[in-house]
Amino acid sequence: MKLERRFFELQKLETRADEEGNRTISGYAAVFNSLSQMLWGFRERIAPGAFAETLGDDIRALWNHDSNIVLGRTIAGTLRLEEDDHGLRVEIDAPRSAAQQVEAIERGDVNQMSFGFRALDFEWDEDDEGTLIRTLNKAKLYEVSPVTFPAYTSTSVGVRNDEVYGVIPEIPEEFRRASGSSADADHARARLDVQRRRLDLLAMR
Repeated sequence: MKLERRFFELQKLETRADEEGNRTISGYAAVFNSLSQMLWGFRERIAPGAFAETLGDDIRALWNHDSNIVLGRTIAGTLRLEEDDHGLRVEIDAPRSAAQQVEAIERGDVNQMSFGFRALDFEWDEDDEGTLIRTLNKAKLYEVSPVTFPAYTSTSVGVRNDEVYGVIPEIPEEFRRASGSSADADHARARLDVQRRRLDLLAMR
């Protein structure tokens, strides 16, 4: 199943160790009522309570969305999720095999997080400046992931394509002309081409 993905700074990120040296990663994977960067001709915000009905589901914590690197899982008790007034709080009891990943977070080499979800209930609107806004009222959460290359922050060049952001939501017809989505899509494709060339260069090193 192809999901949507969104990226946030790991706010209030902490790591701690117990007496046996086990490491726990904690922070916020999503922030409520915070507008995203421009996606495909729209911006997005997450309403408080959007994840509440699915937090008891079988959810994984992965590294870079890689199902081969599992950091925690809710049904195993090694991943704990809760909503508070700020957003979606995450606690991961990382396995010892993830020492390298934990060190990367502690050093600040990795400081963003992403989550994979399916939108269940949402609404479209425009702000006073005519920017199209999608508000997620309810979403089914599948996984949370610390990520090496974020694509959702104001300082990130960002790749806005289906490989990074997942499924592209369909903008309602009545909003398409107002949003200028075709121009934004052309711009996103141009940025994607540039980013792909950069990734190709990195792969050859």
